[in-house]
Amino acid sequence: MSNEVGEDKDNIYREAQDEVSDFQFDQRVVRVFPDMIQRSVPGYRLVLELLALAAQQFTQPASNVYDLGCSLGAATLAMRRHIAHADCRIIAVDNSPDMVQRAREQIDRDNSIVAVEVIAADVQGIDISQASLVVLNFTLQFIPPEQRLALLQKIHDGMLPGAVLLIAEKIRFADQHNQQLLDTWHQDFKRSQGYSDLEIAQKRQALENVMQPDTLETHRQRLQQVGFGQICQWFQALNFAAVLARKAATHV
Repeated sequence: MSNEVGEDKDNIYREAQDEVSDFQFDQRVVRVFPDMIQRSVPGYRLVLELLALAAQQFTQPASNVYDLGCSLGAATLAMRRHIAHADCRIIAVDNSPDMVQRAREQIDRDNSIVAVEVIAADVQGIDISQASLVVLNFTLQFIPPEQRLALLQKIHDGMLPGAVLLIAEKIRFADQHNQQLLDTWHQDFKRSQGYSDLEIAQKRQALENVMQPDTLETHRQRLQQVGFGQICQWFQALNFAAVLARKAATHV
């Protein structure tokens, strides 16, 4: 399901750096992003496959589908190829101009019938309307924690009755023994993908100030607070998990 541009190998943190700067989704990352996320996030490809099936099942006719934090458009393309309604539209949003440019190139090469609009913007400033499916694929973790509730409220309020929000995130654990266990296991996973200890340490330092994971319980509490009814964890691989939240259907 790849077809992603920028298939270079991720060597960004191979050499020792005197000062590790905060992680940014710039041109360096764009060039290696498919390799980076595949080798860093266990189960990433399976998440994309399940998003495709979700698009097939949950998308409503004449509705909008939002991919918020779309990066190179992998989730957008996976969903586009499985949406059964030609009158739907996918709105893919990312705040990195470099990501958006490459995502547009990739989507332009795809001949699926569902319309796609790729927007360079902060997902927090996007209007949500007539949405039957909204995806936050490893996006919420990069938004300041104190701003996450407001974004989720806006998403909920812009969704159709019965619509679905799918969130995939790195998570943290309240139990420190579990946190240590899964952190160590995740590092072992990255080593198995060819990353060195230096690469792992430097990337972790780069992400320290820009990515702040929540516990699953925190995610559930927020989703309940903004009004979602059904909340279901549908995926976990080590310290990465995904949750479905469904807006209540209108009752006659």
